[in-house]
Amino acid sequence: MADGLTSPSRVGVNQTTDGSFAQDNALFLKKFSGEILQTFEESNIFKALHTIRTIESGKSAQFPVTGIATASYHTPGENIAEQGGASSKYLSDIKKTEKIINIDKMLIASTFLANIDDVKNHYDIRSVYANELGKALAVRFDSALAKVFIAAARSSASLTGGNTGGQLDVANNDFSAGDVTGTPASVSGAELVAALFSAAQKLDENDVPSDGRFCVLRPQEYYRLITGNVGDLAISTSAVNKDVGGLGSIASGSIPQVAGISIYKSNHIPSGNLGGSDADGDADNDPFGAGNGYNADFRNSLGIVSHSAAVGTVKLLDLATESEYQIERQGTLFVAKYAMGHGVLRPECAIELVA
Repeated sequence: MADGLTSPSRVGVNQTTDGSFAQDNALFLKKFSGEILQTFEESNIFKALHTIRTIESGKSAQFPVTGIATASYHTPGENIAEQGGASSKYLSDIKKTEKIINIDKMLIASTFLANIDDVKNHYDIRSVYANELGKALAVRFDSALAKVFIAAARSSASLTGGNTGGQLDVANNDFSAGDVTGTPASVSGAELVAALFSAAQKLDENDVPSDGRFCVLRPQEYYRLITGNVGDLAISTSAVNKDVGGLGSIASGSIPQVAGISIYKSNHIPSGNLGGSDADGDADNDPFGAGNGYNADFRNSLGIVSHSAAVGTVKLLDLATESEYQIERQGTLFVAKYAMGHGVLRPECAIELVA
């Protein structure tokens, strides 16, 4: 140690295959990025419950929508393709249209970590920041999708003469109640079970496949399926009664299915009148057609019954992270971001539960 110099092994240095070196903290960022991705995956309910298309470039994506064909009994000798110079009665005019989903502006969550704070801190603050950035994006992603599923239920048919989902008034088990305003009424577990069977019947009548059906409820209604009325642990519904085929459990506080519909709970079911809110005003998609992005009046919304074909997401930039150490600010800027858009595909596959 003649000159007092040492050669430390810097654990954060990224040495490339050509022998060159990146900045000293390059490898430290891998942990931060991984934690954001994990949090995003764990906090999403709707991601696996709808259709996602990834595009490499462009501002939107087209989703073709087609109708159904008809069948007719054939009279021997008649021309199937033509009759008297006109189109044959045997030929089906299959209706067609398209749904366009735009890419919204970049959605970002960011924070700044001062270098002196990072050095002084006695625990890993980066992991805390990572979780919060991931949760922020997950909440916006899930919330936007919940709103679009409701927009699908409120939408008119995609094709002339096509079917719609509609709004199901849980308290009255009625599809014809129309828009309900004000604070939602309290509903019982028995009413929810009856409504789920009515929703299943509606989806059957709309020729929606049985596989892939789901229901997302607010926690209050989800646990009402298990407990019946408030404080009634005698179980007044058959949702958890195994004697009649129920699958729920008081011990685990879960209920996997009712009427063949998978049941989930989420805090992201929207509430309140957001019709005048501009929180999503910068969104390039407007599923409600009111100029408020993904926002509308959700005061009567309790949950969603749907199929994965009802709503689509176009993904241009998946969740990604960036960081930069800024010498002039003596700290590191962390940014998590994605570029996606959400829209209605098949209104006949979505039902909004209201009270």
